[in-house]
Amino acid sequence: MIDLHCHLDLYPKPERVVQECVKRTMYVLSVTTTPAAWEGTSALASGHDRIRTAIGLHPQLAGQRKGELSRFRELLPKTRYVGEVGLDGTPECLPYWHDQVEVFESVLRACVSVGGRVLSVHSRRAEKEVLSRIESHPGAGKIVLHWFSGHRRELQRAVDLGCWFSVGPSMLHSKNGYNLVAAMPQDRVLTESDGPFAMYQGRSAMPWDVEEAVRGLARLWQLPATETNSQLMLNLCTLIGKDTSPSESG
Repeated sequence: MIDLHCHLDLYPKPERVVQECVKRTMYVLSVTTTPAAWEGTSALASGHDRIRTAIGLHPQLAGQRKGELSRFRELLPKTRYVGEVGLDGTPECLPYWHDQVEVFESVLRACVSVGGRVLSVHSRRAEKEVLSRIESHPGAGKIVLHWFSGHRRELQRAVDLGCWFSVGPSMLHSKNGYNLVAAMPQDRVLTESDGPFAMYQGRSAMPWDVEEAVRGLARLWQLPATETNSQLMLNLCTLIGKDTSPSESG
């Protein structure tokens, strides 16, 4: 199983979550919300090749933590993965819009300067703006739009820009989300939990709850679960540039 977007460090007992992911031989991208969290979160996964830690600066924290951009640039050469970053257009975040834009554009420029990264990108109610900035920084790397919820025309623009998509159980259980996933290229889709923020069956989603997303994709794609898992694994290998196992270093 693959969880391309979860916040391991924000679970009440993250060490237990890590051990369960290892037991289940999961591939996990653990995203962070601030550069200050990256080293500690990386330590959670120390010695576990299938768990990688992304360095992020969440748009909801841009106003408070933009002073950590220098730390972001300092740490960026140590990881191939960036996230959670992006823009958020919800009412509570709009007062800090200029800070969000400053942070996101700085992140993209930094990624260009180091030759590109794999980025997990937040775009809630800001899809047009996120895509415009991605388009303006073509060398930033491979963009994975986390829980994309824009309109179909914005989805098509994202596809045309070469973006990837990570989807979770909640997305597949909503009509709009299901229809959006149905329009995504199968070879650019991966699964995510967005735990512990996303909910599943009345509780915080766990990384292994992506199994429900796999079942949903199998129904949508009209494929057996084994073939769906094979497609997702192929997608992961393509995303990170590996022909076989995605458990590379770095």
